[in-house]
Amino acid sequence: MINTDNELKQAIIYMFIASFLFAITGAFAKVLSQSMSSVEVVFFRNVTGLIIILISVYKLPLKQTGGKAFLLFFRGFIGFMALLMYFYNIATIPLAEAQTFAKTSPIFTAIFAYIFIKEKLTLRSWGGVIIGFIGILFITGFDITSLDKSDWLGILSGVGAGLAYTSIRELKNHYDTRAIVLSFMTIGTVGPIIIMIFGNYYQSDTFDFILAPFTIPTSQDIIFILGLGLFATASQLYMTKAYSLAKGGIVGTIGYSNIIFSIFLGLFLGDTFPTIVVLFGISLIILSGIIVSYNGKIK
Repeated sequence: MINTDNELKQAIIYMFIASFLFAITGAFAKVLSQSMSSVEVVFFRNVTGLIIILISVYKLPLKQTGGKAFLLFFRGFIGFMALLMYFYNIATIPLAEAQTFAKTSPIFTAIFAYIFIKEKLTLRSWGGVIIGFIGILFITGFDITSLDKSDWLGILSGVGAGLAYTSIRELKNHYDTRAIVLSFMTIGTVGPIIIMIFGNYYQSDTFDFILAPFTIPTSQDIIFILGLGLFATASQLYMTKAYSLAKGGIVGTIGYSNIIFSIFLGLFLGDTFPTIVVLFGISLIILSGIIVSYNGKIK
């Protein structure tokens, strides 16, 4: 893709806007989590997107060859599980840390792409992966034997998202992009309904990130739910515009700004400012993502 200077500037602006809107989406989710479970927040996040995608498909039918139904289901399911863990972390730890764990997905995507679809990784990219894992160690406190539940869920959310993104690289050759998103949104809508029905009869402190009862939203919650759906959709729109105008590596790098936005939004919502150790870990993960995104030619 050849970009003019104007297109590149537009892409950078769009991605900054998308990152800010994405951070606000996380803030809405954090506020909603004070009055309902993170599972329910996931439901409202996905049902909005599902409606939008279905309207799009109705207006312009899908054009695809298909043939990878299991992989399509896997993408939807593993993405849904990663989202459950991510939203649980938003509810329980500082917003910036939850966003940082989510941003480890490029590290795992690179590893899974190397293992499953034989994508080559340069020496520089392997260095980026190692830097990313060192960053995770800084955020989690270096003691792997005493990781908090949120640490494990944060790491697993990155792993799950990495698997989901890796599967997309194969699925895009067989399915309309909207069908891939639809599989994720459908499972992400139906799954929480089943979970919340079951959660009315059985609850567990250990598995509360996937077992929770339904709570009737208040009138104030409805306002935040609408904000969640609106800002999530808008962030996806601006992100898509950004990727359509510039190379993924450039755009992906700007995307890490949502961690910075999340630090300040988190402070507004009552989070403590990250410690120097955690900030250093965040910086390493950002650096890692940038390096992996630019899977360059240096051998």
